This record gives sequence, C-alpha cells and structure tokens, in this order.
Amino acid sequence: MNKDQVSGKVEQVTGKVKEKVGEAVGNQGMANQGVADQVKGAAKETWGNAKDAANTVEDRHRREAEEKATVARENIVDSVTKTKNRIKDGLDDKARSA
Repeated sequence: MNKDQVSGKVEQVTGKVKEKVGEAVGNQGMANQGVADQVKGAAKETWGNAKDAANTVEDRHRREAEEKATVARENIVDSVTKTKNRIKDGLDDKARSA
C-alpha cells in the first residue's frame, strides 16, 4: 500500500465524518465539504492503485527480461562449449590417425 492509497482512505473517512457531523448539526456547507473530501479521497486512492498496478507490471517485465537474458547467455555458453568439443574431437581423431 502506498502513501496515496493511505492518504486517500484517510481523506474518505474524514469526509464521511464531516458529512455526518454537518448533517447532524444542520450545517449543509460542512456536509457538502465532507462529500467533496470523500470524492477527493477516492480519486487519490484510485491514483495510488494505478501506481501500484504500474509498478507490478514494471517488476514483472523486468523479471521476464532478466530471465530471457539468462536463457540467451546459457544458450551461447552451450553453443560455444559444443563447438569447442567438436573441434577438440576432430583434432583428437586426426592425431590418432596420424
């Protein structure tokens, strides 16, 4: 949970309290401000959710790229090792037949 999500939730709760207090004391301005605070809090929380989702996707892409790089490196090492062994085997065959 990031700071935008927490701040948004707090703002929504504060807004709800302000709305209810305003209604209880007959202060429509305070009640309306409470609703406005709830809307702002919901928007802030949603922004925090979007940031979390973006970070999750970014992390997944980074891991996938690292895995692909590792596989590519392993394939290159295997190819070089196989080539080296074929050359060595060929030289050994020539040395035996000479």
